Amino acid sequence: MAEKRTLPVDTDEDGHVEDVGTIVPAKKARTDQELVVGTVTKDGITRTSNLSAPIIQLSGHAGELFSLRFSPDGQCLASSSFDKDIFCWRVYDENENYMVIKGHRNAVLEVHWFTDGEALLSCSADKTARCWDTETGQQIKKLGEHTGIVNSCCPLRRGAKMFVTGSDDNTVKLWDMRVKKSVQTLRGSFPVCAVAFADAGDQVFSGGLDNTIKLWDLRTQGGSSGEAAEPVLLLKGHSDSVTGLRLSPDGTHLLSNAMDNTLREWDVRPYAPPNRCTKVFTGHIHSFEKGLLRCDYSPDASQVTCGSADRMVYVWDSSSRKVLYKLPGHTGSVNEVVFHPKDPIIASASSDKTIFLGELAA
Repeated sequence: MAEKRTLPVDTDEDGHVEDVGTIVPAKKARTDQELVVGTVTKDGITRTSNLSAPIIQLSGHAGELFSLRFSPDGQCLASSSFDKDIFCWRVYDENENYMVIKGHRNAVLEVHWFTDGEALLSCSADKTARCWDTETGQQIKKLGEHTGIVNSCCPLRRGAKMFVTGSDDNTVKLWDMRVKKSVQTLRGSFPVCAVAFADAGDQVFSGGLDNTIKLWDLRTQGGSSGEAAEPVLLLKGHSDSVTGLRLSPDGTHLLSNAMDNTLREWDVRPYAPPNRCTKVFTGHIHSFEKGLLRCDYSPDASQVTCGSADRMVYVWDSSSRKVLYKLPGHTGSVNEVVFHPKDPIIASASSDKTIFLGELAA
């Protein structure tokens, strides 16, 4: 197991973190990637990716990790933490921590890349969502309309740079990077813990403390106030708070993780049968920590994964619903697990302040 350390975080003379957008530049030049796919290690492990080792642990965050995400090209990884920072890592070569993005005033609860890879989206317990330039680490946009903790954010996967946020203030807000203020506000009756954005940009999914997943049609909400907004569909089945949502790669199904210790898949196509819950995955757990444990699909949707409070990384086969992997290593709750967009690699973020990168069988 190769452990990689980050560069130190810059502080001023009084020990305070420096201003918004402060970055820690990489001191080591990136080397050419060496092809290792198909080679066999001395332990008899056949390599399935070009990671520098089959399993890699990345450390450097000063607090619990809540979220992480691979860049669209798979070359970089962004992670967010209770320490208020966003770290950017190289996936291959020396796994260097090449940038530390600062600006949030409280824990960063979720992070995403925009589809072009040129910007990051994050949301925080400081009641803001922010956008960052991935080249410079500078803040592009600060969105402060929410009056409660912003638990979740999700960018549109295709087309314009639009995104949605969900907050403890019971609202889901739609944003357009080209517009200063929110474009639309969808108001519910319970705090929102997770959001997802349909590929067409016309529908938003939200889940929260009422155990129900709501589908909002943005075309029928009318206006920006959203006071009279009503969801067009309610997905019921979870018996506790919904903590994570993820749309399938083809946009036809929705994955949800909840505190009832189930991971569910829903058919969200128009005119689907009334019982839209098609699969239930079990094995992982939530705990008294009540963390926002997220979930994810593999690029071909053949596998699914989610966070678990028992310190394990779970990966299921989508068709059979059987657990394919139950991976140990973390010493704290696993809050998010994500699949690499191109290679058989997963990354996990944990309350133990570390990240694991690991290969799966091809």
